[in-house]
Amino acid sequence: MGRPRWLNAQEKRAWNAFFGTYELLNRRLDQQLKQDSGISHLQYVILARLSGAPDRELRMTELACAVSTPKSGLSYQIGQLERAGLVRRRACESDPRAVYAVLTEAGTALLERAAPGHVALVRELLIDVLTPGQLDALADGLGEANRRMLADGDASADCG
Repeated sequence: MGRPRWLNAQEKRAWNAFFGTYELLNRRLDQQLKQDSGISHLQYVILARLSGAPDRELRMTELACAVSTPKSGLSYQIGQLERAGLVRRRACESDPRAVYAVLTEAGTALLERAAPGHVALVRELLIDVLTPGQLDALADGLGEANRRMLADGDASADCG
């Protein structure tokens, strides 16, 4: 196996900046969404993914991959959203094992109310703080890391 390749000072700086920013950003977005709309950041992401899908529905396995959440965690979140009337489940006629999550009219309305505040906070905390060059570097670097993880083993096993 060999000796571990420890992070050098530049790599530690990048890792700590990424991880710290991710944690703080996610926490602040979660707080804002719960306060303004009564949903979590993950629930907002689920509603937004469904909103952008054809017929505002996705197969549960596809949705789990799209929001990077285990199927069991997604089932729990969909249950919460279903109880709130924001999502409903639909069985697949051609495959009895398949279940779809479908965005309801109430879910669409809530998403439309929540989106302006969410986007404003994303801008305030991240987008408007960076230069266009920094945004390009962030998108390029994280995009490449994402592509490699999805193409590599476990990350793509259920999301192929």
